[in-house]
Amino acid sequence: MNLSLYSAATGMEAQQLNLNTIANNLANVNTPGFKRSKIEFQDLLYQRPRASGTDGGGGNLVPTGIEVGNGSRVAATSKVFTQGQLTNTGEKLDLAIQGDGFFEVQRPDGTVGYTRDGSLKLNAQGQVVNIDGFPILSGFQTIPPGAEMMISEDGNVTVTTPSGSQSFRITLTRFANPSGLRSLGGNLYEETGGSGTPETGSPGEQGFGRTVQGYMEASNVNIVEEMVNLIIAQRAYEINSKSVQASDEMLQNVAAMKR
Repeated sequence: MNLSLYSAATGMEAQQLNLNTIANNLANVNTPGFKRSKIEFQDLLYQRPRASGTDGGGGNLVPTGIEVGNGSRVAATSKVFTQGQLTNTGEKLDLAIQGDGFFEVQRPDGTVGYTRDGSLKLNAQGQVVNIDGFPILSGFQTIPPGAEMMISEDGNVTVTTPSGSQSFRITLTRFANPSGLRSLGGNLYEETGGSGTPETGSPGEQGFGRTVQGYMEASNVNIVEEMVNLIIAQRAYEINSKSVQASDEMLQNVAAMKR
């Protein structure tokens, strides 16, 4: 059996998934709070016709053996939670997180999701919601119509109306392993066994990030870096296809020997 055909095929499949990941990163370059994914590879099992350290005769041990690999596979696609650039929008309800933390979002099924997207809105009832209308939890209270809302870097919110002012403090949530969060789409993540349990705290305290009003966190996708990764993936795919072609030509030569 010609293992090079199968090994090259696994390499082509892995690079196709790599290309899909890069394409998704580039597609979300303008998505607020988006975190790029990186793909991680592993080599497959090895065939060992001769193992190292075996008896070579006369009490001598073989210093090196024979190992033939079976290709590669994608082991994981993990999120990279580096800080995205903060952009000044001037909108009072735009709230960026500078540092560690997520906003809590109540999903339609009653479960809690988590987001870095701080493009907040007010619904008809004065609730702070995301762009899909899902209520933002994180300690937000109902905002009266026509009120002016000021948010400090430590999460203190002051709501001023003609009849007076009130204040409250919002919270952020973080995880021991944010890369273990499950992506749900719509700029939302959910907790998994790999992410750890959520920890809640106040902005600017105990390692939590600060809240910056009037700013939006942009995607952390670097277009130049992704384009370089795209070229590398394309060349790797092409080289693996050359291995398939070379293996095919070798099999053709073997078949021609019977003529």
